Amino acid sequence: MNNISLKTKEQIEIMARGGKILAKILNEVRLEAKVGTKLSDLELKARDLIKKNNAKPAFLGHNRYPAALCASPNDMIVHGIPGEYILQNGDILSLDLGIQYEGLFTDMAITIGIGEIDEEKARLIRVAKKALKRAIKKMRPGNTIGDIGNTIERYVSKRGLFVIKELCGHGIGKELHEDPEILNYGSRGTGPVLKEGMVLCVEPMVSAGTEHIKLGKDGFAYYTMDNSLVAHFEHTIAITKNGSRVLTEIE
Repeated sequence: MNNISLKTKEQIEIMARGGKILAKILNEVRLEAKVGTKLSDLELKARDLIKKNNAKPAFLGHNRYPAALCASPNDMIVHGIPGEYILQNGDILSLDLGIQYEGLFTDMAITIGIGEIDEEKARLIRVAKKALKRAIKKMRPGNTIGDIGNTIERYVSKRGLFVIKELCGHGIGKELHEDPEILNYGSRGTGPVLKEGMVLCVEPMVSAGTEHIKLGKDGFAYYTMDNSLVAHFEHTIAITKNGSRVLTEIE
């Protein structure tokens, strides 16, 4: 945890440009995700757009991961390899994508409904999205990593839902995953203190039924232990002297 790198203003500007490209790509991939779409088609779309934008896929080959995009439907939390699964009406789908642009990484995730989804699914997505928004408001110099996790967990648990505790956010920059780890739970005032120049990926993962997870047969995808639905949102965020700056905002 002592290896937290602070980015220069120039590096943050490069990451902001990369983040804007990433957000645009992920939004275009999202628009392709409809009833009847095969997940492997979303992978092809993501790779094509990354190449067209003079960027490199961050996930492809990272820890042997075989795709550029993570596409995780329903009870799959993260690291879903986009394969032959065809999206059904009523599915929810988490899309997680990272790129390397001009030598620096950015990373983001969204969860969307496919076709018509019921109110329970829509609420799960809303809570995860709002948990990230609340966490971002806490991200200013002098607060701590524990403040971020505490904010996420309190917001989620008050709504009768669960945060995934065994997976977490992270620092980012020259590497895809840097210190510190950012848990989706924690105690106020604990952990590293936030400083200007830190760039962090915060990613609430919210389950309808349990905090416990299991690794799938492919060795990459994680699922909820009870097969309950899960929603996942992530932004790359820079700590500035005035607070936080989201580098991956979808316009």
